[in-house]
Amino acid sequence: MSPSSPTGDTRRGARRREVEHEGAGPSPVRLPMTYVLPLRWYADTGLAELTDYLRWLGDRVEVLVVDGSPPDLFARHAEAWRGWVRHLPPDPGERGLNGKVLGVRTGVRAAGHEPVVIADDDVRYDETALTVVHRLLSRVDLVRPQNYFDPLPWHAWWDTGRTLLNRALGADYPGTLAVRRSTFLGMGGYDPDVLFENLELIRTVRAYGGSEAAPAWLYVRRLPPDAAHFRGQRIRQAYDDLAQPARLLAALAVLPALAAGVASRRPGLLLGAVVGVVALAETGRRRAGGGRVFPPTTALAAPLWLLERGVCGWLAVAQRLLLGGVRYGDSRVRRAANPARRKPRTGAIVHFRSGQDRP
Repeated sequence: MSPSSPTGDTRRGARRREVEHEGAGPSPVRLPMTYVLPLRWYADTGLAELTDYLRWLGDRVEVLVVDGSPPDLFARHAEAWRGWVRHLPPDPGERGLNGKVLGVRTGVRAAGHEPVVIADDDVRYDETALTVVHRLLSRVDLVRPQNYFDPLPWHAWWDTGRTLLNRALGADYPGTLAVRRSTFLGMGGYDPDVLFENLELIRTVRAYGGSEAAPAWLYVRRLPPDAAHFRGQRIRQAYDDLAQPARLLAALAVLPALAAGVASRRPGLLLGAVVGVVALAETGRRRAGGGRVFPPTTALAAPLWLLERGVCGWLAVAQRLLLGGVRYGDSRVRRAANPARRKPRTGAIVHFRSGQDRP
């Protein structure tokens, strides 16, 4: 199977989404939950598709779009979404380098419900995932779902190697989190001057004493970026590792280890390392029924992604030392995230296994 070939499950899932978006079947149940979408667009090429998704969401939850787009696009969005989406600009009183965090802080404060989903503009929930997140937030302060790409062009296949390694070693960092509004407000939000905003939110909830659920089986679809955007993210995503020293050291060790393997003229060592990385990624792929959304070929992407991260890790460190940070929009951000603080004893990570532990 090629990296971009959909599985049978993916095709059936796409058809189910078509039926849902056509409005077939009984009227949806509306959940007392707010969906916050921080947005900053400079082109509207995806407006029609996003509008369809927001209309579908609006029948099920409160939808709040915090839109930092230029005035002409903001006006166009307001016209497209009038009447069924709460559309507002970021709070002008907010200050910080990370515009997404400013949008999230504005949106959570304006939310009308205690359970709040925070999602990037490429995240696409289905009804089951919304319901599960709502139920989990009655038991924990923060929920970390698992994203997967659908469709799967070559660059999304490549990046899925990272996802599978993260799953094998713990939990992935998705483009969506869900949080209790009272917890978010009680801890004062989170730092708007960091790059890796999702890690910062997770660490802030933990430091506040909040509980977290990271169910590996809670799959939420994500649309892939275009290839040009993917290429532009490589060093910036590697810069995130500066907030996680163990991951950074592992990334920086890739090129020296590769050089040592080549110098030793023992190709078996290199082949063994590649096989080991693929096997680790396959463990992540199979975890919690992941084969339903991650095609078998995606495990083969892990060594390629790891080599890329080995190169980009050194480039990220160079940007930190030579330029003072990495470019983000119109700014340069120095900190990837604040160091993890000691978690009060009241905090906990809650693990929900497949089967009886699911809500």
